[in-house]
Amino acid sequence: MILETEYLCLKEMRQDDFDDLKMMLQDPDVMYAYEHNFSDADVQSWLDKNIKRYNDFGCGLWGMYLKETDEFIGNAGLSMQDTDVEQVIEIGYLLKKEFWHKGYASEITKSIKEYAFNELGLSKVYSIIKHDNIASQKVAKKLGMIKEKEFMTKYYNGDMLHYLYSISK
Repeated sequence: MILETEYLCLKEMRQDDFDDLKMMLQDPDVMYAYEHNFSDADVQSWLDKNIKRYNDFGCGLWGMYLKETDEFIGNAGLSMQDTDVEQVIEIGYLLKKEFWHKGYASEITKSIKEYAFNELGLSKVYSIIKHDNIASQKVAKKLGMIKEKEFMTKYYNGDMLHYLYSISK
């Protein structure tokens, strides 16, 4: 187990998480920020990439589970991401739709921020948020992050406006 909060725990994802991950990454509502659903091959690539990150960097997007039932509800963690001019360490997360608006994103990002600062010794972390993702902007602000800038990111259907939020230790 990587992290534990009052209601959640983060663990490294394994191949047997594929079906749960697939259900989430192929849900059009969950994936609206990406503006496309993942194919089975995309899901496998996502899983493989994060398992590689665990081995190479000691972090990535971990599986997020309800502590009480061990049910997979999403993923969250730390990963290197590109902005328009630099790479940053991002706190990121995705939740299955049925777990939206229950406070889980705020709960887990607070714990990840503390882990990044206190366990990994990072001095600053970021969140890259699509301009119309109001719920994630609220989570970032609740975490104490401030909006640093706006920039365009290349996606499957062209460029998309994103906001870069950050917080320093």
